[in-house]
Amino acid sequence: MSGLTKNLPSLNHDFCRHILRFAEKTFDWDAFPSNRGFPDLERAQMRFIGSGGSPKVNDTETLKPEHFTLSLLYKHPGKYAACHAHEIEEAFLVIDGVLTVGWEEDGVVVEAPLGPKDMILNAREIPHGFRNAGVTPVTMSVMVGLGKPLPPRYLYHPKDVDADLAASFGARDGQVLKVDPEGQHPLQRMMAHYVVRYDEQPTTWTAAGFGKKIYVGEGAAPPSTARKEMFLIPPGVGVRPYTRDCEEAWLVLDGHITVGWEEDGQTIERQIGPKDVFLSPAGKARYFRNDDVNAATVFVAIGSPLAGDPDYQPAAK
Repeated sequence: MSGLTKNLPSLNHDFCRHILRFAEKTFDWDAFPSNRGFPDLERAQMRFIGSGGSPKVNDTETLKPEHFTLSLLYKHPGKYAACHAHEIEEAFLVIDGVLTVGWEEDGVVVEAPLGPKDMILNAREIPHGFRNAGVTPVTMSVMVGLGKPLPPRYLYHPKDVDADLAASFGARDGQVLKVDPEGQHPLQRMMAHYVVRYDEQPTTWTAAGFGKKIYVGEGAAPPSTARKEMFLIPPGVGVRPYTRDCEEAWLVLDGHITVGWEEDGQTIERQIGPKDVFLSPAGKARYFRNDDVNAATVFVAIGSPLAGDPDYQPAAK
């Protein structure tokens, strides 16, 4: 790290505040009061940016949201989330385990199983629920495309409907279909446009030496409020400082990266690892570098739906 800490302590404080370390945060098992008294709905939330769908908007341990929120959810096997809808899109990125997501329309439910690094962008006002039907816990990232979303609107909550109907996300008479881009039901075809699978997304390699997979944007789920990309960063690869006119958050999935800011010709940096989050505000010159011996995978949320990369230049050797 440079001498910036001594010369500009306020910037150092601001920089460190924008690093949120997984090991230093805790899961909140009461983040969703509507689940109280319903053990099958049990889940825990760890908030990084904003509150997501939780009503706990005054959490001092989170960063203020602008164009999106970012949190982690943890769900035990056998547990589910009741079918609900939002006025804005909501992205689920699976980190560990297998998550089944269902979309509902008039008693028909279309389901898609998602594995690690798979994502679904739940379209606005589409009723959706999710369950952990596997044998290992699910850890997932949830990103809502609005700084302060309204509370979820529940359609099939067990406090209002039969428990079996709630657990099936509202499917009536066994009307559960698989997501299918060529399916007969229009909801099957629609949902297929919003499911992004890591292994099916092409990797584009930048001039700076790292790879990118688009998750929300051209060739992937349709962008609305925020883009989402996966960065694949080999050992020894990094970029020189660059800026965006919107905020950008990095969620590390695998490996470790060094993240930094540059200001007035000086830099400040730290290394972060799995499930850590780093947020850079609009206009802030930021950079990353992989100083580790293993490759790093980083999920990136960008506070604009517009296409167009910064001028990524390889870090000086």
